[in-house]
Amino acid sequence: MAERISRLWQKLRGEPAPSPDDQTDDHVVTVVSGLPRSGTSMMMKMLDEAGLPPLTDGIRTADRDNPKGYYEFERVKKLVDGDTAWVPEAQGKAVKVIAALVQYLPPDYVYKMIFMQRNMDEILSSQRQMLVRRGEPTDTVDDGELATLFSKHLDQVTAWIALQPNIDVLYVNYNEVLTDPSGHAQKINRFLGNTLDAGKMAQVIDPSLYRQREA
Repeated sequence: MAERISRLWQKLRGEPAPSPDDQTDDHVVTVVSGLPRSGTSMMMKMLDEAGLPPLTDGIRTADRDNPKGYYEFERVKKLVDGDTAWVPEAQGKAVKVIAALVQYLPPDYVYKMIFMQRNMDEILSSQRQMLVRRGEPTDTVDDGELATLFSKHLDQVTAWIALQPNIDVLYVNYNEVLTDPSGHAQKINRFLGNTLDAGKMAQVIDPSLYRQREA
């Protein structure tokens, strides 16, 4: 509590935001972000298996779309409403925050962000298949229009991230992780301080779940 009050005073006095270089692993919040269906759940499981505990609540359980689990924490969705009281609990852990919500993360914490990227056609195909399995309409927005909107959204989010001194980001391509699990696991481990088991991280990759492939 005293540490957070100190950070708030820094913010009020206009002092620089905390830097990732000045924080210990126990105080850093590891954020996994990206568009829905971009591989964020896979990355959360990779980190979990490698030894970084996830912040989850178990409310959303595994299903056909994510047979290995979603790794979600429902209160994250309330960031837009100002609910940030859970963030201290995320220190020293990994939490999934979709791209549309990262700008609502409180600025008085330090974040290591792994931002997932994936071929846009695959993302749209995966989302469409999820809607089909749930019996929901799939023709409300044209794919071309949706791809344009998503691309603009990602440009805005990445531009915002680049301006945040308290966020250190690593962009990870889902498609490339599937072709070189070991290499990417080592890269992610280095980014997070070389404290995780990169071998166990790489073993999470299951090519059989790569169901929406780029033509």
